[in-house]
Amino acid sequence: MNKIDTLLKEWRSLQPLKKEYQQRLDQKFMLEFNYNSNHIEGNTLTYGQTELLLLFGRVVGEAKMKDLEEMKAHNVCLKMMIEEAKEADKPLTEYFIRVLHKTMLREDYTVYRQLPGGENTSYVVHAGCYKTRLNSVITPTGERFEYASPEETPALMTDLVSWYNQTVSENTLSPVELAALFHYRYIRIHPFEDGNGRIARLLMNYILLRFGYPMIVIRSKNKKKYLEALGKADMQVGTIPSDGAHATLEQAQPFVTYITKQVEDTLQADLDFLKEKDNAVWWFNGEFVKFKNETTIKLIQLINNNPSITIPEMSKELSINTSAVQKQLKYLLDHGYMERSGTNKKGERKILLISTTPNGGR
Repeated sequence: MNKIDTLLKEWRSLQPLKKEYQQRLDQKFMLEFNYNSNHIEGNTLTYGQTELLLLFGRVVGEAKMKDLEEMKAHNVCLKMMIEEAKEADKPLTEYFIRVLHKTMLREDYTVYRQLPGGENTSYVVHAGCYKTRLNSVITPTGERFEYASPEETPALMTDLVSWYNQTVSENTLSPVELAALFHYRYIRIHPFEDGNGRIARLLMNYILLRFGYPMIVIRSKNKKKYLEALGKADMQVGTIPSDGAHATLEQAQPFVTYITKQVEDTLQADLDFLKEKDNAVWWFNGEFVKFKNETTIKLIQLINNNPSITIPEMSKELSINTSAVQKQLKYLLDHGYMERSGTNKKGERKILLISTTPNGGR
């Protein structure tokens, strides 16, 4: 934990942040966490669609209603979790976890499936209630991996929450170890019929935030490594669900190591973000973006200042011809750095990059 301790000390030395810096960090995390945590589970919204939906309440391009509602509900859950984490003396409860789940799923719904033999079947997913049917996953080797049964789930969840609160009281694990081990134990229970991964990542961040750590994003592009880390821990713990729900730190070490690296990377990235002084540097979905072309930088600033600005107006302001403007706009669109809505005459453009400095593009 030495590297984390060093980074955390530097991070805490910068607190409290100026309001404008905190707002940019909060926006950066909100967009990336909502997008990636849902994308891991199959949500089809792009990063740009997510940003337009959550920041501006707009939808661009084709999108499933389910994915839109799911993303908005997840953002509400994030806000709930952050508020709950601020109450440092308040213990974690099963009630809060169930409310979080109900908020995420919004309502009960029926899932229809066709069995291998062709027979049709269905079951109801209950929002905010523990599962009423077995759930499992097929491993990369083709084997079925079972989670806790509906009958044992309530007792295991009571054990999990009690263990967490007692560990906090006794201070026997570091916050990162506690967050990672809680996530692992929770996943081995899989208490709900849907939404378990998203709830696990919310609760992991609840623990980190409560202890003054920056929250982390498990990126959808790293889903394979994330699942592999869980799988390696499963191999050390064994297949019995109750063993997984009571796994030790040593048994879950592959996953704890993975989460530790994510915390290190997040601390370093957030520190770099706060230290950045170049107005030509932006942030986009986990990466710094720097433009060397001064015209591109000015174009971004023009659009931020006036989303309805026309191409002829851009041409005049930038002192370049309209073809050059269109080429610049195509570059921004193709890379996902900008979205366009409306018609050519009445449309608007939105820059999706997050500025790293007060004088940058946002």
